[in-house]
Amino acid sequence: MSADDIIVGLDVGTTKIAAVVGKTDEYGKLNIIGVGQHPSYGMRRGVVINIEQTVDSIQKAVRQAELTSGHEIITVYAGIAGDHIRSINSKGVIAVKGEDTNTARKGVIVPEDVKRVIKAARAIALPMEREILHVLPQEFIVDNQDGIKNPVGITGIRLEAEVHIVTAAATSVQNIVNCIKEAGYEVAQKVLQPYASSMAVLDKDELDLGVCIIDIGGGTTDIAMFFDGSIRHTSVVGLGGNNVTYDLSQGLRTSMTQAEEIKIKYGLAMQSLLEKEELIKVPGVGGRAAREISRGVVAAIIESRMEEIFQLALKEMRRSNVADSMAAGVVLTGGASLLSGIAELAERVMGMPVKIGLPFVKGGLVETVNSPAYATGVGLIYFALAHDGNDEPSKPSHIFAWLFKHMKDIFNNLFGE
Repeated sequence: MSADDIIVGLDVGTTKIAAVVGKTDEYGKLNIIGVGQHPSYGMRRGVVINIEQTVDSIQKAVRQAELTSGHEIITVYAGIAGDHIRSINSKGVIAVKGEDTNTARKGVIVPEDVKRVIKAARAIALPMEREILHVLPQEFIVDNQDGIKNPVGITGIRLEAEVHIVTAAATSVQNIVNCIKEAGYEVAQKVLQPYASSMAVLDKDELDLGVCIIDIGGGTTDIAMFFDGSIRHTSVVGLGGNNVTYDLSQGLRTSMTQAEEIKIKYGLAMQSLLEKEELIKVPGVGGRAAREISRGVVAAIIESRMEEIFQLALKEMRRSNVADSMAAGVVLTGGASLLSGIAELAERVMGMPVKIGLPFVKGGLVETVNSPAYATGVGLIYFALAHDGNDEPSKPSHIFAWLFKHMKDIFNNLFGE
């Protein structure tokens, strides 16, 4: 196997760097053949604050992935997040001038027309300090007939495109790219992290009915909303798992490292779910003696901060024009969604069904990546497979068309035809 046969998703997060190596077999099934992870030093809320530390963290994560996969890594697909992310819905209009060369029919919409109308839709005024990450088609309108997912082959005079444009701070993105390059790797493409995560954890029914993915990372909570098979809204809440750890550190009067360990081992997102009273040992700082404290106190601190995060996420969701169309509810991903009871708390706060999103993976290191913490890494691989190296999907009819076929294979294999 050459390096060209593998695809690498690199999740550059605030608390961890994760590299996931994938390869499809002759049947088109995705196998995860390597995974590397290392604590992220040098990042804050999705933004690089220390180049040297970030480069070192990336190198250690990718080298671990190289060791587990047995292959040299040259190029990666990089996940981008942070509270500098902004999005807008836009519309473009063109006159159709395409011609179907096979049948000599004039007025037939051809792929070149689709490219032109998307280009028209992305022609928005942007400040110099911002760059476009994605231009994602939502639907096309041909001569006032809306709801068209793929207009190619349809006869018409006027073609419109409604798209979702994701932008980011150019310097923040460039700093991440520079760190990856300095670590010794090339960036094939930059991908919005919640968009990548959605490709790994959402199925077609959820996308059609309306679903919101909430990716709770260390520094930020990223939101992406889908309806009728297309992405409709993205936003960011500037709070994440690190804020929970900080609250525990202050409330328990212990170090951030010890607070993180307590959160992972004893954390509970809803105090009411605590079945029995339990005392846990909290190490002191500066030579002070350890203390015993009720686990209920830990749960109360966590619940307070996570409730705030979900309230802010709900507020962001209500800013979209599809807030009332989330029939499939919410899917939680990201490392912080591993907290026990977090789905129950989210349901109580948001008033809709909630589940934890696990990546769809059929072969290879399935158990290793069977966690919401790896949703972005796996999703970056699915993005690469579905997009043929372009920002827009290789088939504009549906951004998840390629994925849906393979999801069906996964479920058929697990539950029978």
